[in-house]
Amino acid sequence: MKVTEHLEKAKKTLISFEIIPPRRGGDIQSLLKLVDDLARYNPPFIDITSHAAEVIYEETPEGIKRKTKRKRPGTLGICALIQKKYNIDAVPHILCRGFTREETEDFLIDLQYLEIKNVLAVQGDDSGYKKPVPDGRTTNKYASDLVRQVKEMNEGHYLEDNLLDAKPSNFCIGVGGYPEKHFSAPNLDTDIYYLKKKIEAGAEYIVTQMFFDNRVYFDFVKRCRAEGIDVPIIPGLKIITRKSNITSLPRTFHIDLPVELSRQILDASADDVAEIGIEWTLKQARELMEHNVPSIHFYVMQNTTPINTLLDRLMP
Repeated sequence: MKVTEHLEKAKKTLISFEIIPPRRGGDIQSLLKLVDDLARYNPPFIDITSHAAEVIYEETPEGIKRKTKRKRPGTLGICALIQKKYNIDAVPHILCRGFTREETEDFLIDLQYLEIKNVLAVQGDDSGYKKPVPDGRTTNKYASDLVRQVKEMNEGHYLEDNLLDAKPSNFCIGVGGYPEKHFSAPNLDTDIYYLKKKIEAGAEYIVTQMFFDNRVYFDFVKRCRAEGIDVPIIPGLKIITRKSNITSLPRTFHIDLPVELSRQILDASADDVAEIGIEWTLKQARELMEHNVPSIHFYVMQNTTPINTLLDRLMP
């Protein structure tokens, strides 16, 4: 089922999750345990992140060498596992950076074979790796370009002329939104202007970047509606579990933490930080549910212990 169909049929706020594939060389058992833990909350869909190649620097006897490395492969296989074994709709992330339009089309065709009906189109992180583009091939520069490519496939237009038997795809397209603006945007109004371009290109719902002050989300929704964006806007939440998060999260995701939250964590012992984070996110979730948000999207990644505690309190 499409994400938008889940949202339309829901009689209350839904709960969804986002996870990342295991590291290269890992095994499937940890992933199965992760999904087992999440499946008991009956999520209608689970997002699976994708990763393009990245540049790393390794110190060797010959000096520091620059290498290109792929980490966390397996998005396609994990989507198939979640959808076929658990009967939960999978939402793979598709990226602009690191992939040509031809590679993107191949990935989308594979998703069609697996009867996966949802994708989240994102620009992707700039890892510093500039993949050579073969002659005659192009890349999608912006998320709106990527949305447009998926939309064209939904209309039966493929890059390969010889796909005469290919039927139009039927993907539901989601995109990311940034309540505190994307780091590359000069201001929030401009960021929302470009978000609207993604909707006009064919996106059908928005999942926000994590935030820790619900007022930021409510103001973002208000601004989007004023700009004419009328698709569902799903809030994204993350539980802080360690002291280092109060510096790493703002640095990595370009977000602000409320003063009250950061002071609580700074004054707490390391053992108490997870409980503070759980209670803070629990209050956010309860308030969002009181405002009848369409779904709450939890950024779980690979550790389910905090989210289990939170949801057991939220959904006793």
